[in-house]
Amino acid sequence: MKKEMFMKRSGFIFSIVLFFVLISYSCNQNRATRTDTATSGLGEIVADECFAPIVQEQIDVFEALNHEATVIPIYTNEMQAFDLFMKDSVRVIISARELTPGEAQIVKDRKQTLRSQKYATDAIALIVNKANLDTLITVADIKRIMTGEIRSWKDLNPKSPLGDIAVTFDSPNSSTVRYIKDSICEGKLGTNLTARAADSVKTIDLSERTPNQQVIDYVASTPNALGIIGVNWVSNPTDSTNLSFISNIKVVGISRESIATDRNSYQPLPAYIGLGKYPLSRELFIIISDVRGGLPSGFVNFAAGERGQRIVYKAGLYPAYGLTRMVSVRPNL
Repeated sequence: MKKEMFMKRSGFIFSIVLFFVLISYSCNQNRATRTDTATSGLGEIVADECFAPIVQEQIDVFEALNHEATVIPIYTNEMQAFDLFMKDSVRVIISARELTPGEAQIVKDRKQTLRSQKYATDAIALIVNKANLDTLITVADIKRIMTGEIRSWKDLNPKSPLGDIAVTFDSPNSSTVRYIKDSICEGKLGTNLTARAADSVKTIDLSERTPNQQVIDYVASTPNALGIIGVNWVSNPTDSTNLSFISNIKVVGISRESIATDRNSYQPLPAYIGLGKYPLSRELFIIISDVRGGLPSGFVNFAAGERGQRIVYKAGLYPAYGLTRMVSVRPNL
């Protein structure tokens, strides 16, 4: 009798335990089930603040086309953007470099599938105050300025009324600074450079004066300033021809030759970027570690698709993929 009661009691307890195990498993399964789709739900992306204007415009258009979609952008410097991506805090990053082999292996070790594709060809713009008469410069002189060999506008032009060159940029850890350091200065930068943002800034609110906006404001108010900035920050958003820049600063023409002239110097306009004539150009990439068809994947497909690429061109960059244009021709009657 005791044995039968024990067996019944044990069976009852086992049934209760099994019930709670099944409930717990069901809850975990529900928690793991995706509720987003390629055009609905909630998703986060991270991007270098250098590309914030173009990324934000793409988000605005994507959400306008898909009313049930919400894309939350995190704008920060390049170093912190990759830190978030590598920690799996976000699964889409827009950047001026691809993952290193070591970084890619970390993502693959998490059993995630990586997809990286070219997003656009970007340009680093050099901007000066409207009172500055020196608007042409060579790549060699840019290197001399950034390494500290040249510190005065008079070293570039003895007739210049300006004194020391006040070089300013967004953040020490931005992709802009990395490009100048690695691609122009062979890994060495001078001490005459001033950042507009502190290293501690993690997330940047576009409703406030961002580091790149601070660079523009500083150059616009400082006659001897030289700003380094992503071209999408200074492209004229009201010019459908993409042949002009914002009016409160000047954009410098850059030459690969030993002496800069009007004929051999180019500004960062989309045509010159696409043709490879503008010297300070670089590729942008959009990288995703979540390709299962949810909202992150939907946004990536949009950004790299024809509609997204038209926004790239409008922002003053050169699209990664050719854009088609339909022309209707009526025969003469």
